[in-house]
Amino acid sequence: MKDDQQQDTIDDHRQPARLRAVYDDIAAHFSETRAYPWPEVETFLDSVSGGAVGLDLGCGNGRHTELLDTVVKRAVGCDVSRGLLHEAMTKMTENNWEGQLLHGNAATLPLDADTVDVGVYVATLHHLPDKETRVESLRELSRVLSASGRALVSAWSTAHDRFNADADAKTGFETTVDWTLPGGETVPRFYYIYTPTEFERDLEASGLAVDDSFVSSGNCYATVRATANRQ
Repeated sequence: MKDDQQQDTIDDHRQPARLRAVYDDIAAHFSETRAYPWPEVETFLDSVSGGAVGLDLGCGNGRHTELLDTVVKRAVGCDVSRGLLHEAMTKMTENNWEGQLLHGNAATLPLDADTVDVGVYVATLHHLPDKETRVESLRELSRVLSASGRALVSAWSTAHDRFNADADAKTGFETTVDWTLPGGETVPRFYYIYTPTEFERDLEASGLAVDDSFVSSGNCYATVRATANRQ
């Protein structure tokens, strides 16, 4: 059970402005350590038939946006951190790939409904500050997916070996995870750690249909599509 000081630290770092500032500050070092796409993303993109528009939500330095660009006509990367978007723009220029980069919030996407054919929403959902915002961001993903669109969603899981979590727990927990800069400074980042069951519940509550779900490398994953009753 958390003490009051731990909870105060978590509450401080859950604030969206704080998270944006953290990723702006660590963007260059973060990008240096994130050179390659995740194999789960590669497998997912190998399984889709492409389309007109692909969305990398929480695109970071653009490593998955670049891969998405190979399977759709127009790849869009969206992130709340301008520092990370700068890193993505630099990589776009250096690696000679094309895409559109947007500054935006995962819970209020700057995109029209029914426009995204392929979505990648990895390693971002767990940073959102509360359940309502996380479900709303998934609802936004559902809104922008086309009728035939598919997306891959991920979040850190209680199965991650970093945590000594209760395997039978029905709900996850809030925590902070430090990022260590080259000089040794540590920067706490807010995380919500999902149980696999709760992850699926939030996906379904958002109006997304889960085609497949699994745990890999300590992360919950699901391939999803929009349903006819989405809001």
